[in-house]
Amino acid sequence: MGMRYLTAGESHGPQLTTILEGLPAGMPLEASDINNELARRQKGYGRGRRMQIEKDTAEIVSGVRHGQTLGSPIALVVKNNDWKHWTKIMGIEALVEGQEDEIKRKVTRARPGHADLNGAIKYGHHDMRNVLERSSARETTVRVAAGAVAKKLLSLLGVEIVGHVVEIGGVKASVDPNLAIETLKEVTELSPVRVADSKVEQAMMSAIDEAKQNGDSIGGVVEVIATGMPAGIGSYVHYDRKLDGKLAAAIMSINAFKGVEIGIGFEAASLPGSQVHDEIGWDKEVGFYRKTNRLGGFEGGMTTGMPLVVRGVMKPIPTLYKPLMSVDIETKEAFAASVERSDSCAVPAAAVVAEHVVAWELANALIEQFNSDRFDTLVDEINRHREYAREF
Repeated sequence: MGMRYLTAGESHGPQLTTILEGLPAGMPLEASDINNELARRQKGYGRGRRMQIEKDTAEIVSGVRHGQTLGSPIALVVKNNDWKHWTKIMGIEALVEGQEDEIKRKVTRARPGHADLNGAIKYGHHDMRNVLERSSARETTVRVAAGAVAKKLLSLLGVEIVGHVVEIGGVKASVDPNLAIETLKEVTELSPVRVADSKVEQAMMSAIDEAKQNGDSIGGVVEVIATGMPAGIGSYVHYDRKLDGKLAAAIMSINAFKGVEIGIGFEAASLPGSQVHDEIGWDKEVGFYRKTNRLGGFEGGMTTGMPLVVRGVMKPIPTLYKPLMSVDIETKEAFAASVERSDSCAVPAAAVVAEHVVAWELANALIEQFNSDRFDTLVDEINRHREYAREF
């Protein structure tokens, strides 16, 4: 059995919660491992006022003792600082007669591009606040928290991972594919738009400013790179055990993501096979390797030992100051769907979210494939596998 996690909580509820299961016992873990990653999610040029309200920190409430995991479920809690302003609107208790006026901010106007209308139809909600509170990207806070635990596991097993921006609003970055992952981490962490190409950084920021001035929003493309994954992780024997398929599903599960590619991805459609597939080489020191990495570290649903390269396309945020037309679900009257606040661009933050959902899937693949009840046993098994693959 591998790892799994569940999240709970609403955007303006008292807290967000996640429960993680399947981590080995004896793995070093502290709250700072998680909170450093949560802080990264809140950075990024183009973010809205909510990032000033919430300074996210996670509290570990179970599964860790004296800095080490116990092997039992790990529960993480992130408090919502804005809850104090929503206690009546989002209260748990049933309303009694005469309190109906406390249902403030009822939402009957469906916003284009959101889950509002479809969710209302599915669950029978005539107040779409019951939909948007959960469908909000606020939930990615605890997905990053869960991914931070997985990322810690990966780092202890020699796997490094980074998410960065390669395009915003049509402005594309040029990144050296041979850039060391540690350098990529350092450079993008200092960039307001999390981009490695300093020549396009200002152009990306200007595109975000222009969109904001026009009451619009812009999207982009993020890339996640992971190094150090052993060869042969994943499987070809069933569709649902292919690791690249799991990564694609993880990326597509992030709010507002509409496309994913691995390696050269969609470019492969316009190239001959000789310019797509990676030739195999062998060296006494490293064993088998690929001479190129066009397939992004995957063949047959399994890792090749080369760096893993995954990209995701984020659409522009649909909450716009420039109103789109929609319909009120109660009156059936048309209206212009204006908003109170919004990010004009969340692509830099989305790169962090993508990094963490990929980290979870990679860690889970290792947990599934190797003996993982104890952390020290897991380390030994993966080291033996690396040696086995090198000498194969």
